[in-house]
Amino acid sequence: MQYNTEDINHLIRNRRSVFPNQFIAGKKVDENIIKEILINATWAPNHAQTEPWFFKIFSNEGLQTFANFQSELYKQEAGASFKEDKYVKMQTQPLMASHIISIGMKRNEAKCIPEIEEIEAVACAVQNIYLSVSAYGLGGYWTSGGITYIDKAKTFFGLGEEDKLLGFFYIGHVAVPSPAAKRKPLEEKVEWVKG
Repeated sequence: MQYNTEDINHLIRNRRSVFPNQFIAGKKVDENIIKEILINATWAPNHAQTEPWFFKIFSNEGLQTFANFQSELYKQEAGASFKEDKYVKMQTQPLMASHIISIGMKRNEAKCIPEIEEIEAVACAVQNIYLSVSAYGLGGYWTSGGITYIDKAKTFFGLGEEDKLLGFFYIGHVAVPSPAAKRKPLEEKVEWVKG
């Protein structure tokens, strides 16, 4: 099957991270669209069809649940490095989104696939989320900040000891688009071997 390569190239090259302060406050994304985005995520390539991704979706009052959990866990774990402005941001920023998807990697029980390959598969799923969000004319971004690497957070997001929390994907309607981006010339990042 032949796809419109111009559209695909345009989508890939013009996808941008759109942050919560760029969303239209209070405007919700239709849940059927979120489901389609998640279905697209699950079609990411993955070794041995382990499908290691696990998503937990927060919307409506669930955004407040997410905000409360992350800000309080941060407060408990930060110790001397606690910053009030970061705490407040963790309480308020989630409420700007329509939906937040926690991004988890569930480790294959047989451990027949190297862990890094399971993480890479989840990253491919997130790229599918990014492209789908853009295709629907929405904004979103993947953050690995906040409580992502605090082990105590994992159970709240449905993950076990061997699993990984890889961050959160915020989705919303775009009020302020992100500026155009640029990339270094291909020649700086590619080496051809033809013989």
